[in-house]
Amino acid sequence: MKFSYVTLPDYPIQDSIDMIRTADELGYHAVYSVDETWHKDMWVLFAAAADKTKRIRFGPNLTPIGLREPTLVVQALATLDEVTGGRTECVFSIGNFGLLSQYGMDWSKMKPLSRVKEAHHVMRTFLDEGTITFDGEFYKYSGLFTFARPVQERVPLIFGAMRGPKSFQAAGELSDGCHHALSYSKEAYEYLVENVKAGAEKAGRNWEELDIGAWCVIVCAPDSDEAKRTARTMVAFYISSMPHEQLERHGIDPEDMAPIVEALGKGELDKAFELTSPEVADKLSIAGSPEECVAKIQEIASTGVNHMILCVTDPAIVKAFTQKDVSVPDVKGQLRLIHDEVMPAFA
Repeated sequence: MKFSYVTLPDYPIQDSIDMIRTADELGYHAVYSVDETWHKDMWVLFAAAADKTKRIRFGPNLTPIGLREPTLVVQALATLDEVTGGRTECVFSIGNFGLLSQYGMDWSKMKPLSRVKEAHHVMRTFLDEGTITFDGEFYKYSGLFTFARPVQERVPLIFGAMRGPKSFQAAGELSDGCHHALSYSKEAYEYLVENVKAGAEKAGRNWEELDIGAWCVIVCAPDSDEAKRTARTMVAFYISSMPHEQLERHGIDPEDMAPIVEALGKGELDKAFELTSPEVADKLSIAGSPEECVAKIQEIASTGVNHMILCVTDPAIVKAFTQKDVSVPDVKGQLRLIHDEVMPAFA
């Protein structure tokens, strides 16, 4: 089992670099970041952190090809690969539906899966060959080339997907893996792995060689109750990002979550928190003592998931999002706690 760390790049830049350096020193596989307008630019942050680290890998998780043209993603990715000495990978998808809507874009009219599959072809070709001539449904190029060349022989390109099943199957058939965000139940990951496996077998590939990742909100702390309260403050925000099918795979009726989404839409953050019950928060996060976190991750790992991608929630992020004060370790403290008391169970 690989363990990676997701940073929300909203801290002071030097603080973010210190967190990345800590993850590197502790042996985390990769540091990922959301690539969204709402946050500071992850490409600049990772370039600044590259020479402060030795082993950790870098990449977006995910970058939105609904907003970023695929060849420009490749240009940035290949340049970062040179800066890091060959330590990059890329998770991509159509993008966050909420962000797309703020740009006046309706994802449902963008043929998202077809666009992602075509973007994968474009990115794989441009990364591997440095040039592309292509006449597709969404992208067209005539002799386009770039001097931005990766150091790695093959930079991994991984689908990010939440709804399924066709996106999960496409990931297994075409890409280097699938990272699935915001699921926590065994049922949800059995569904993911079953469909990734089906796609891989269709293409004659070994699904066990793919990167099958669980992108999860985590709060790991000595005080279990405080960890769960902290997670609850963030779960309210993430519910609006979850497709109905995904909520149902956690035994949650989407209609019951509608008041939370409505409160968020009105900016009523305290109301959204109060409407998010502790039971729902527990279903939609990994939170508690190290022993409780181990138990939840073991359930996820039993399905065939081979990569935990941990979005560590700490007091600074909770304060920024909700203005609430919580008493759990900061990011570096949780990274150390997870390294010392959670990761050994999966060695």
